[in-house]
Order: sequence, then C-alpha cells, then structure tokens
Amino acid sequence: MIDLPADQPGTDSTVQRGNRGADAVKYSMSPGLPAFLGSERIAIAVSSYQSGKLYLIGQNVNGGLLVHERFFDKAMGICVADRDTILLATLFQIVRFQNVLERDQSINDLHDACYVPRELFTVGELDIHDIGQARDGSIVFVNTLYNCLATTSRRHSFTPLWKPPFISRIVKEDRCHLNGLAMEAGVPRYVTAVSQSDTVDAWRDRRATGGIVIDVQSGAVIAGGLSMPHSPRMYRGRLWLLNSGTGELGWIENHLSAHDARFRVLAFCPGFVRGLAFHGRYAFVGLSKPRYERFEGLALDRRLAEADSEPWCGLQIIDLDTGACLHWFRIDGSVVELYDVGVVPDLVRPMALGFTTDEILNLITHDPIETDGDLNP
Repeated sequence: MIDLPADQPGTDSTVQRGNRGADAVKYSMSPGLPAFLGSERIAIAVSSYQSGKLYLIGQNVNGGLLVHERFFDKAMGICVADRDTILLATLFQIVRFQNVLERDQSINDLHDACYVPRELFTVGELDIHDIGQARDGSIVFVNTLYNCLATTSRRHSFTPLWKPPFISRIVKEDRCHLNGLAMEAGVPRYVTAVSQSDTVDAWRDRRATGGIVIDVQSGAVIAGGLSMPHSPRMYRGRLWLLNSGTGELGWIENHLSAHDARFRVLAFCPGFVRGLAFHGRYAFVGLSKPRYERFEGLALDRRLAEADSEPWCGLQIIDLDTGACLHWFRIDGSVVELYDVGVVPDLVRPMALGFTTDEILNLITHDPIETDGDLNP
C-alpha cells in the first residue's frame, strides 16, 4: 500500500460538493450503478470543460459510488489508451497521465489506480476537441480552431496532419466546427463537423441540418443532414456517433459507402449528447443541459417537449441490444455541461493527481535500479 495524506479533497463519493452555494453540486444515480461498475470491473472518466473537471467514477471500498475529481482548465477530449494511460485535452495543454500502481498495490487502501500527469504538451489555445493515440504512441487531436487534425510538435504548437477537402487553408478561424474523431487500429478513420463551411464562424448557421461525417482516408463526406454530430467511434465494425442536436445515439449504416450511408437511431437521451465510449454490450453517453436555457434552433427542444422531459447533465449507460437506459449518473447544480467520456478497464477505484493540491508534491515513485551502480556501457 502507498500512503498519502488522508485529508485531501476529491477522493471519495459525495452527495453534495462545494463550500459556496454557487458551487454546490449534487450527484444522483440509478440504484445499481456502483454494483454494475464493480461487476464489470470498470471505471468511467468524464470531462467537463465548463467546470474544468476530470471526473473518475467507480465503486468505492464500501460498495457505494466513488466520484473522484480534479481541476484541469477546460477539460475536453479524453482518450483511454489502455488501463495505465489516459490523455486529456485542456485549455492550452495536452496531459498524458500514467497509472503508477501495480495491480496488487493501492493508495490508502482506497484506490486501485493512481493517474499522475507525466507529460504536458503545451500547444496554445487551439480549442482541441476529441483526442486519440496513434499506433506508434503519438497523439492525434482535432484542432477545431484551425479546422484540421494535428499532432504535437517538439518545436511548434502543432503539426497539421489532415484537413477536410472543403477547407481551403490552415487558418485560425473555426469555419466548420470540426470536433469528433473516430480512430480504428490506431489510425484516424472518420471525423465529424457541424458544416462544410469555409468562412469564419459560418457553421453556427448550419447547426440544425448541416452536420457531416467525413472519411479521413478518402476525404469523402459519407453522411450529411445531421445536427451538430459529435463523438464518432468505431466499435465492433460499426461507426457510432451522437447526433447532438436531436439527442440521439446511433450508427451510420453502410458507412463504407459514400452513397448509401445513413444514420440509424438506437436511443434518444434527454440532453445535448456529447461524449461516447463502449464496453461489452454497453454504450456510455454524456448528456449536457443547454448553455442558454434552450437549445435554440435545434430539434432537441421539440423532442424534449414531446417527451414531457427536461434536459439534464450526466451519463446514461445504454444497452446496445435494446436501446434501453440500464443505468444513469446525474449531476445537478453548477455543472451543466460535459464534453467527453471514456471507460477505464480492469479497475474500479481510480484517482488522479492534479496541480492544485500537495499530493503531486508527495507522491514519488521510481523504477528499480538496473545498473547495479555501473554506469559504463
């Protein structure tokens, strides 16, 4: 066991967080959620750019819900590369976390994984959305401000890798709101954008029906007519995505064809859906409330009214066989928007270190010495 001071905040489940009324956050959940996470041996990573939080959600040592949070300014895209590696896009940096615990280790008998920010890539404020890891270990991210896919550079803020064919040049203008990235076998495969616009901020006028899916390899638009699509993911041979402006989870039928592809709906969720991950036969979907009271100009407003439902912020776990919501986690209070979701396998009680507490000063680990004191080659 590794010991850390026990009085640090954010390392256990809570019903209500925050010392000031404006910061109060209330969590609620379906009764079986902790047991589900424990039986599947998974935890959930969630980012909220609005509150600047990375949440790690699992089952605590008493069988209840663990909600661990750390502050990272404008936390956005999450990539769970494997059990020990998590990437997080933030306001002006990309953070690579490494789990420092072996499988038989714990911290304070409370946590079976501890993610430490080991690498920081300073890229500037690029409005990074989705992020992935290529098969060579390099980072691929959606550079929304510059309308391209990019990777990190030793010298510069970024290296452009690809841009949509309709974008005329790499320029600091969010023209089409490129946002989502689907990786397949460590290669960028599909992206989503809100429009095919090639002038600054023009995508905002196309939110209702201008959304598209692009095949990165061919540059072809394989699906259109979507409403603010986000979070494309390849899973079990299907291209899944969230049609955010309608609140729908679904997949692109015939995604290998640029002529016959169409969006098939599996489930409607009561919120602006954004953030998608999979495990087994389950989809993990992030939901957000509207930024300005209503989803102006989007079909989601009408869908909610028809269902006599209010939008909420949190997670729904959807059965891929039936489309039913099996479990849920809800956040009420000052946190109203989430961005991304990841499933962390083969652990249940994770924690992370941030930069605002002394834990990052006190948790020191090292590799075993391998030279026996002899530094000569």
